[in-house]
Amino acid sequence: MGGPLGAVFGAAVGHQFDHGREEHNPFREEVDSAGQYKAQMAFFTAAFSVMGHIAKADGRVNEAEIEFTRRVMARLQLSGEMRKTAMRLFTEGKHTDFPLDKVLQQFRSECQNRFHLLRFFVELQLGLALADSVLHSAEERLMLHICEQLHFSRFEFHALKTVLEAQYRVGGWHRQQDYGRVQTRQREPTLEESYAVLGLDASASDQEIRHAYRRLLSRHHPDKLVAEGGNEDKVRIANEKTHEIRKAWEAVRKARNL
Repeated sequence: MGGPLGAVFGAAVGHQFDHGREEHNPFREEVDSAGQYKAQMAFFTAAFSVMGHIAKADGRVNEAEIEFTRRVMARLQLSGEMRKTAMRLFTEGKHTDFPLDKVLQQFRSECQNRFHLLRFFVELQLGLALADSVLHSAEERLMLHICEQLHFSRFEFHALKTVLEAQYRVGGWHRQQDYGRVQTRQREPTLEESYAVLGLDASASDQEIRHAYRRLLSRHHPDKLVAEGGNEDKVRIANEKTHEIRKAWEAVRKARNL
């Protein structure tokens, strides 16, 4: 992999990366082609280096952001060597000369039409920005810039932001054992939180609520990920998200007698 991503990866690993060792490939179980492998390694390189860049956006990297990064590594089931590489990429992203725009442009090019991969990337970056429970103005400006470079719509970004912030209020998902997993909650979500999961508020019409529910359910349906070649871990996350969406729909439906 050449270009800015190749340069960032090379700077991170130096001479400690053995290209002949298969265990360095964190995606080996789901790679079907050279193009897919290249896209996934572009994702790996861009995700962790940009996370480092975002963590530094408010002036300092805090423990919550480092812990979040560790949990992402666990969710991706990275080997020991790949975890070290991920942290080196994170460090590269903190440098003042990190070529953010060039990295994002190459990542978008490598992803081609894999929208679910772009969305997962944005979700990780936003999760990192929210790791300390506050989305600082500098971080939000940076996130919007990232979305612009990836051609990821502001509507999608704000919908995702609403959902993640609702998850924080409900159960503090950033403190869970594994990133992205939905814990069994000690209380039921409020109606306001259920609206937020659907990306709406109480002023939405019945038609808007039905449309949002169907759209979100279609986007996160695990069968769609299976068809696209998603691995077992991603499918499990999709199952958990569809459970959240259905639960929110049921709460709103009952409140409105739909």
